[in-house]
Amino acid sequence: MLQSTTAHGRAGTSVILRVVGIAGCLAVTAIHIIDQGGLPGLKDPEYVQILYYLLEAAGIVAAAVLLTNYARRGWVLSLGVAAGPIIGYVLSRGPGLPDYRDDIGNWAEPLGVLSLVIEGTLLILAAMILAASRRSATLIHR
Repeated sequence: MLQSTTAHGRAGTSVILRVVGIAGCLAVTAIHIIDQGGLPGLKDPEYVQILYYLLEAAGIVAAAVLLTNYARRGWVLSLGVAAGPIIGYVLSRGPGLPDYRDDIGNWAEPLGVLSLVIEGTLLILAAMILAASRRSATLIHR
C-alpha cells in the first residue's frame, strides 16, 4: 500500500516514498539552479528568472513539508514542482515563450531531458500517493 491515513486525516506515506519524493524535489531544484548558472543565477527574460526562483523555493518547501506530519500537503506541492517545469519545457521548446526563443526546437538538451525524467517520476509518484490517500479517506468517511 502506498498510502495510509491517520485518525486525524493527515496522509502518512512510507519513509522510502517520502525520501524518493524529497530527493525528486531537491533534484528538480538543483537542476534549475545549475541551468540558471548558480545562485543568484541569470535567466533572461526576467519573468523566466522569477519562475525559476519560485520553482526552486517550492522544491525546497515541498521537500521540507514531506518531512512533517503534513506530508499530503508536501505531495500536493510536489505535483506543482513536477508539472510546472514540464509545462515550461514544452512551451519553451515548442511555440516558445514571450521574449524567450533561444530554446525552440532544443528538445534533446541533456540537462533538460534529465529534468524531464525526474519531474515525470515525481509527478507520477505524487499523483499515485494522492490518489491512494483520497481512496483511503473516502473509505474511512463511509
